[in-house]
Amino acid sequence: MESRICSLFLIFGTLLQPAFASETLNDDDKAANIEVPLIDPDIERRDINESEINVDDFEFGVFGGVLNIEDFGTSSLLGAKLTYHISETLFTRLSYGQSTAGTTSYERLSGGSNLLTQDEREFRYYDLGLGYSLNGETFITKDLTFNSATYFLLGAGSTEFAGDSRFTVSFTAGYRILLSDNFTLHFDMTDHVFDSDILGAEKTSHNLAFSLGFSGFF
Repeated sequence: MESRICSLFLIFGTLLQPAFASETLNDDDKAANIEVPLIDPDIERRDINESEINVDDFEFGVFGGVLNIEDFGTSSLLGAKLTYHISETLFTRLSYGQSTAGTTSYERLSGGSNLLTQDEREFRYYDLGLGYSLNGETFITKDLTFNSATYFLLGAGSTEFAGDSRFTVSFTAGYRILLSDNFTLHFDMTDHVFDSDILGAEKTSHNLAFSLGFSGFF
């Protein structure tokens, strides 16, 4: 009798097992359907045209602009520069520029009395500086962007003017746009500072230059 009762319980348990398994599977499926992510990580990325600095560390360029020679007016400026990039933010630059000074107000008012000869009006400078870049990006359109940088440069060198060579300190603030992997566009504002006694009393002369230039890496 007892063996029959045990057999009935075993048969009853065997019949109920698939039902419990089915119910557990359905509950798991429901839990999986409920766990929907609030933010979809599959974001569509847009393609942009972004140039990167070439692996070469040297950069050579030419520039042109205007130079305000204190007491002698504003004249055109031409020059060249060689840059060595120490790292992504630090660089050194060797610069050369030349211009021709105009006349002073005294020369114009005196009616022909010249303070300087034509050769002495040639303004040439050489300087070597250390610079620091704040790298960023310039967006032209939503699909076109360029790497760029705002940089500052402190330099020292010599200025040949009025028949003499004068020790010069230069301060530069500039902006650079990387047009491609090898070519850049620069805009610089530089103050060339030296002591001058051309008009008599010695004073500190500030000579402000604005220039636009192109350069390439090699």
